[in-house]
Amino acid sequence: MDALQTIALSAGLAWASGLRLYLVVFLAGVLGHFGYLQLPSPLTVLQHSLVIGVAGLMALAELVADKVPVFDSLWDSFQTLIRIPAGALLAAFALGEVDPAWSVAAGLIGGTITAGTHFAKAGSRLAINSSPEPFSNWLASFSEDGLVVGGLWAMLAAPWLFLSVLAIFLILAGYLLVRFWSLLSRLGRPGRRRSG
Repeated sequence: MDALQTIALSAGLAWASGLRLYLVVFLAGVLGHFGYLQLPSPLTVLQHSLVIGVAGLMALAELVADKVPVFDSLWDSFQTLIRIPAGALLAAFALGEVDPAWSVAAGLIGGTITAGTHFAKAGSRLAINSSPEPFSNWLASFSEDGLVVGGLWAMLAAPWLFLSVLAIFLILAGYLLVRFWSLLSRLGRPGRRRSG
């Protein structure tokens, strides 16, 4: 695996973990097991049948949980404690056996990418859940599933393309986070009386 593919793998696993951690672990394990993805030695544990089985069950649970309006936001809240550290670890381990300083740096960057993706997803879901109909929620959820699968494919097939699209995505996620934070700040401020 060359340097570009390694960077794409590290960034891609971190990014996708912010959307669907269990699906990412499951797909990476299955692809590695069948020889479609050469995992670095620290990540070969993902190919173990126990890890694939547990990740598959959790991915199925997340698939269902993510389709239920309001419950999906509760799920995202709980997953904040899991997705971000897991994304950081996957990013760090994706570099393989390198100088520990590089692994720590990759983990810090990977955790930041995972957090940005996760909070952009969770924030957009809160906004979508304000609508009474469930269809926009389902559309968003299925779109996220497709993004993960498509993103992992692009990460493997076209690392330059994936990294370019990821940069654009991170800029948009940053913009959405700033807008979401601004909305929360306005909602949290007590109303001002008009002087008459």
